[in-house]
Amino acid sequence: MMPAKARIGVKRVYDAPARADGLRILVDRVWPRGMSREAAALDEWMPDVAPSAALRKWFGHEPSRWAEFERRYGRELDARPEVVGALAARIGRRRAVLLFGARDAERNQAVALRAYLHEHFGL
Repeated sequence: MMPAKARIGVKRVYDAPARADGLRILVDRVWPRGMSREAAALDEWMPDVAPSAALRKWFGHEPSRWAEFERRYGRELDARPEVVGALAARIGRRRAVLLFGARDAERNQAVALRAYLHEHFGL
């Protein structure tokens, strides 16, 4: 899922860790069901960078709401520059993967967050 020139990938937390993942950061607000900390093999869990509970509930992983979810989530991230800046600094020039628990691999907060990091931090 990581284009050749990209340093930040996205991956479902339930998928097996790989050496190529680099820095593994969980970006869900809630801990994934049935997942042990050992199995997650995280370097960091950053729940504060995840969408608000209200936004997550509104989205409900409904594909028709994806574009609006990205806009609203972007506004939430804009309002939390210290949290997003800490994530960007943590990643720096390293290879990293943003982990998520949702079933939809194309429309989830990790995908939206990666796009935000590319746009605002050049990562």
